[in-house]
Amino acid sequence: MVEFKRKKGESFESFLRRYNKALIQSGKLAQARKNRHLLKKKTKRKKKANALYGMKLQEKREYLKKTGKLKENEKLKV
Repeated sequence: MVEFKRKKGESFESFLRRYNKALIQSGKLAQARKNRHLLKKKTKRKKKANALYGMKLQEKREYLKKTGKLKENEKLKV
């Protein structure tokens, strides 16, 4: 990581301009923008585990509603 310090007598605008120029030249900004929305795909094992967990919560919620311990608009705390 590169540190930037204002030079003596340098205005904030010129410092900001110098910082932005160095940031663009380093390529870090372009790389961050490129990977901003890139998400890793979930593995089959993770998908299955999430689905099973959701099913388990749904069953628990239905059971609590039937027994009257959970109201219709109340959320289940995990």
